[in-house]
Amino acid sequence: MSIKRALVSVSDKTGIVDFCRELSQMGVEIISTGGTSSLLSKEGVPVIGISDVTGFPEIMDGRVKTLHPAVHSGLLAVRDNEEHTRQMQELGLGYIDLVVVNLYPFQETIAKPDVAYEDAIENIDIGGPTMLRSAAKNHAFVSVVVDAADYSQVLEEVRSGGDTTLETRKRLAAKVFRHTAAYDALISDYLSNVNGDPLPERLTVTYEKLQDLRYGENPHQQAAFYRKPLAAQDTLTTAEQLHGKELSYNNINDANAALQIVKEFEEPAVVAVKHMNPCGVGIGESIYEAYSKAYAADPTSIFGGIVAANRIIDSDTANKLSEIFLEIVLAPDFTQEALDILTKKKNIRLLKTGELNAARNRESQFVVTSIDGGMIVQQSDVHSIEASELNVVTDRAPSEEEMKQLLFGWKVVKHVKSNAIVLAANDMTVGVGAGQMNRVGAAKIAIEQAGDQAKGAVLASDAFFPMGDTLELAAKAGITAVIQPGGSIKDEESIKVANEYGIAMVFTGVRHFKH
Repeated sequence: MSIKRALVSVSDKTGIVDFCRELSQMGVEIISTGGTSSLLSKEGVPVIGISDVTGFPEIMDGRVKTLHPAVHSGLLAVRDNEEHTRQMQELGLGYIDLVVVNLYPFQETIAKPDVAYEDAIENIDIGGPTMLRSAAKNHAFVSVVVDAADYSQVLEEVRSGGDTTLETRKRLAAKVFRHTAAYDALISDYLSNVNGDPLPERLTVTYEKLQDLRYGENPHQQAAFYRKPLAAQDTLTTAEQLHGKELSYNNINDANAALQIVKEFEEPAVVAVKHMNPCGVGIGESIYEAYSKAYAADPTSIFGGIVAANRIIDSDTANKLSEIFLEIVLAPDFTQEALDILTKKKNIRLLKTGELNAARNRESQFVVTSIDGGMIVQQSDVHSIEASELNVVTDRAPSEEEMKQLLFGWKVVKHVKSNAIVLAANDMTVGVGAGQMNRVGAAKIAIEQAGDQAKGAVLASDAFFPMGDTLELAAKAGITAVIQPGGSIKDEESIKVANEYGIAMVFTGVRHFKH
């Protein structure tokens, strides 16, 4: 076996001229279509038009050109099948040994913010995927290339042996089916969203690999980092790493958690995260003030943590950041002075996210969680609330300052693992109780962490109080106001305890479980 004829039709023409020129110099006949054929001819590469093979013109603006028996017989014929060979000879058909195809730029088209539906549909490739699938199915005899990164290996093998190896053809065939599956997944996702059906009867998702990771959650687990096509520009998957070693699996999870929390805030805000939970959150007039509060919230836990800011890091903030060991700092950008300060610490990772869009953080998205044998999909928790929407259920209403702190605490508690309690005062968290099996336990941890700062603080709970014991605990610690969903059959018990101690309490009507 050897490669004698190649069919080439590409939308992305990167490297295609040099690739085809070398194939031609090795005696390979190049068949091509439309724009690819014109380019190769212009560059002096001998090329045969697809119409010369099919005996039929390209019609309907190129919609129909390769969907022809002369093409697909040459791709699908089993070379060691006598009947197939006889039919090819009787019909005067020729084999095609190599297919080089990449598809209409559907993803790039729908990425345009003002794309018209008609343009999206027109960029759905039909002939390309059909040729790819035919060639990949018949990879025992046919080589198929969908990625320019594989040109060099194909050339090397053809140069040395006249054909690619079966091992290479198997690898390239698998790559083709991954590619066409991802292409179809993008189309189905686009059409489902256009039709307002985000949770269809069949859900096909596709992601593109950004990098292999050294290991997963633990050193004995393999892992890789993938990005969803068309990911927004203020996400971790599109962030630019300015300094430091590669991110680990746990770094990525923690950094994403920090980024989601900091995007809750319009004002300058800083979030410190350890093991997917915020250990300190602060807001202020400046990013320096916000970081100072986030650090003061828990100066012990922040050590070795991940810090996310929603404003540019300046030199003053960088100096303060450099005082302790941090794994990662994420920010829209860093001044040159800040970079000069922080890059002196070789183990810190600096990630530039670009401008963060707090409003986009409140747009409906979907979260996929893998389970054994499947996955569960849900709308992301994008709920936000204004003071006017809260239901005051106690005799005393919160003061203006208490209300401000309650809303601050409510933004944070939705990102804390359940059962979750957050104490807030002076625009910062002062205590966080996360991931406990009961709400009293979470409250105890938050209150113990806050210490004297619990007095005069407010409390946010991700779910209702099943009884009045958490309120009793809060009252003894000096907490003055509480925000919680309400909805327990024992709400009246909690309201009674709050009234006894003069605590103002508001219900949101919405819970924020996070598992």
